[in-house]
Parts: sequence; structure tokens; C-alpha cells
Amino acid sequence: MKKYTSLGELLTDYRKIKNISQSDLAVNLNVDTRTVQRWEKNITLVKADKEDILVQETLLPHQLIRNLNASNPIPTFYDFSIRKYSLTKLTNTLPEALWFKAHMDIETKRVRTIDYENDIDNIIRHMQFHKPVLKNVANVIRESIKLLPEMNLIIEDDSGYYSGHTLVFPIKESSYEKLKGRKMSDIELTVDDLVNYKTQNKSIFFAFDLTADCNDNLYYIANQLLRFVRDIPNQDYLFCSIPFRYDSFKLVNQLGLKITWKDEKRKNKFGLEVAPRFQEGNFKEFLSE
Repeated sequence: MKKYTSLGELLTDYRKIKNISQSDLAVNLNVDTRTVQRWEKNITLVKADKEDILVQETLLPHQLIRNLNASNPIPTFYDFSIRKYSLTKLTNTLPEALWFKAHMDIETKRVRTIDYENDIDNIIRHMQFHKPVLKNVANVIRESIKLLPEMNLIIEDDSGYYSGHTLVFPIKESSYEKLKGRKMSDIELTVDDLVNYKTQNKSIFFAFDLTADCNDNLYYIANQLLRFVRDIPNQDYLFCSIPFRYDSFKLVNQLGLKITWKDEKRKNKFGLEVAPRFQEGNFKEFLSE
């Protein structure tokens, strides 16, 4: 993660990564090019009304913008590849899994079930950094929210801005076998691949996407998933996913998920730090220790 001490430095890096000019960014934000130049040279701060537009246009975390857009900026680390910020080197990496377990019952009111109509566009915009999202997937998300509201979640910051989400699909065993056998990709899933997990002898939960803009927010949404599988009456379940985040590799292994395969092609296509990998298992042993 790179340490940023000014908003100008962050915006300059953003433009380089997105390969856009100052004039392009100015048009997108409906400001003069000279305004963007002054921001990047730290001559002027971004006004409050433009700060909101900046967050929506760049999808940079609201808290990151607020920390740096100040007369006395708060130095903040940020990683563009996984869109995560932190305030210190100590919190750049995820804590050990046992830390998650020790604090499992700490909750926040900032987590809620996804409201499809109001949230889907924003969620898809964030996901398209690391995977294409077609119409069929949007339909799967809509239906999964109905079937499994406890695991299809969004987290917001204290100001109500998007800070992360989880999308977990209850899928059929046949669909799981196709994903595991690489006969189908996750973006090819349809509503026909879903099932009411309550009617199954063995529930299969496929985590389509899990992301958050800082470790605290990742903790809140990940632990809500852990609490759910811990407390469901039917404890015979399988949890699988194809994550893209490099920072979660060690954590999921500690939780009890094992890797079946890696997708080097997607790594190269989306410029990811590590190859997406199919991992599966359950959290029974971890939660019972």
C-alpha cells in the first residue's frame, strides 16, 4: 500500500492508473481543467459539493477523500488494486483469523441487507474493477437477496457512503460441480443455478464477491457471514468462492478453505496481484476451536 499525504498526489495517481488526462477528469466532474490542476498541486481543496461528485466519479473511498481533502491532511495508505485504505502500516494487512473469531459478536448498524433497486448500480460499478458483470448476474443477485438476505449485505460508512459488500449465492450441487470443474465461470451463473438452501440436505453457499474499503469494514461483513453459518440449524454446508483479493489469501486458509485451482488468465486480464482461485470448505473446525 502507498502512503498518501495529499489529495493532489492521490488524484495524480488515479489519473495515471485510469489513463485519463486532467481535462478528461475535469469534464467528468464538470469543473474547469485549471481546477483539477490546482487540486493536484494542492493549491486549493475540493469544495464540499464537488467532494461528493469526486467520490461518485472515481469510486475512491469517501473516508480516504475526507482524510486528504483538508487543510491538515491525515496521511492515509491506499491500494488501488483492491481499493482498500488504512491509517497505519500496522493495519495495512488483515489480522489473523483468530482475531476475527475473538471479536465475532461485535456488530455495527452500518451493515444491512442489499436493497437491489437502490444499490445494484453502485455495486456493479465497484465489481467491474475486477470482473465483468452481465445482465444474468444482476438477476442472480436480485434472486439471491430474496433467498439469502442474511449473506447479501452492504456496509456504509458513518456518512452513508458505500464501503463494501458481500454477494453470496445459494447454488445447486450441479452448479457447484461445474464451477469446481471449470466447466462454467462464476459470471455465467443464472437464476436457474440457485436453490432454496433450506430445502437441501447440504447447503452450498457460493461467495460471488466480498470486498470492503478497509479492514474494519471487511471484519464487520465477514463476521456476519461467520455468525450466520455458525447459527443456522442445518450445519451441513459447503462454502466456496473465487476471490481476487491478495490480502485475504492467508485469512481464508486459516478459516478452513482449501484451494482447488487458480486462474492465471484472469489475473493477467485484470492486472490482479494474485490469480483468482477456487477455494472451498466450511468453518466448522475454526468456529469450534
